[in-house]
Amino acid sequence: MKFPDIVRLGAVGLRTRPLRVVLSALGIAIGIAAMVAVVGISTSSRAEVDRRLAALGTNLLTVGPGKSFFGDASHLPEEAEAMVARIGPVTTVSATGRVTSAHVYRTDRIPSSETGGIAVLAARTTLPGTVGANVRAGTWLAAPTYPTVVLGSRAAEILGLTDGLGLNVWLGGHWFTVVGILDPVPLAPELDSAALIGWPVAASVLGFDGYATTIYSRSRDDAVSSVADVLAATANPAAPNEVQVSRPSDALAAKAATDQAYTGLLLGLGAVALLVGGVGVANTMVISVLERRSEIGLRRALGARRRDVRAQFLAESLLLAGLGGFFGVLLGLLVTESYAAWRSWPAVLPLWALVGGFLATVVIGAGAGLYPAMRAARLSPTAALAS
Repeated sequence: MKFPDIVRLGAVGLRTRPLRVVLSALGIAIGIAAMVAVVGISTSSRAEVDRRLAALGTNLLTVGPGKSFFGDASHLPEEAEAMVARIGPVTTVSATGRVTSAHVYRTDRIPSSETGGIAVLAARTTLPGTVGANVRAGTWLAAPTYPTVVLGSRAAEILGLTDGLGLNVWLGGHWFTVVGILDPVPLAPELDSAALIGWPVAASVLGFDGYATTIYSRSRDDAVSSVADVLAATANPAAPNEVQVSRPSDALAAKAATDQAYTGLLLGLGAVALLVGGVGVANTMVISVLERRSEIGLRRALGARRRDVRAQFLAESLLLAGLGGFFGVLLGLLVTESYAAWRSWPAVLPLWALVGGFLATVVIGAGAGLYPAMRAARLSPTAALAS
């Protein structure tokens, strides 16, 4: 038989059993959809991380106090911020200092133990531009010598002040006016749960000691590594071993690496689902051979060769798997697009995932249909007609 004749015969065999075909193809479709969706969602997630890193920049470095040789808490020198700013490739520097003696409450009637985990930080006026923070509502600390406060996104939620501009909060035993609320800050997540006040008012009103607990620095992209190498010795020349230097963008990159590990696990689960679908196809084809013994015997008696019968049933298996693969790829694409739109991610699905998913169905179809096809071809015409 010619190839078009083989395909036509295979299609006729599928059309005569539509419900069984749909159920068998569904198993293949679920497996392929799972694999395509996992690859698509993972790739879209990494694309979102890359997009955020490109927007936020990977040239932000932070400096903080570590532990002394004896394990005691240390602090950065008062001049650390100025010394970091004198590093040649450094373009901008800012800092925050934790006011450990102060807590913030919605009113002065709330018990002192219910702090909500909100940190009070003295902040420089240059902080938003350095860390890439965006003021969602209101303004930044335009008058840092007055008792005003800017709340991180999480801190505003805890205090119930997501739209509370102009209201007062009880901070360190004094009333402070909320003048701004920040959006989440991906490169400085510690600011999300913080109440930020001006550096001068923190010193004059709350007794802040003036030591920076975190120094943020931006440098030229081509000099980030070299700046990181000298930051500790520059910030605290007397004890560089008591300084911690980090690159916040590494945390986002690590998250992408973690997502890849989960992707491998989910792909394994998708492969299991695909294997189950392949078993369903094989089962369908074996039953089809058993049910159509008389048809096979009649075709053999009329002159069909063994290879013609084998090709017919192999074509049915490939068509069945291909049908499931086609709809599985479409379903996986739809899931990826929908999830990416829901998360406001760029939808990215590699071409190899689509092509590879469909080719996987061809392999599954060939493997699942090989034994039933060979079994059908081995039937003798007389035995088949007699059954």
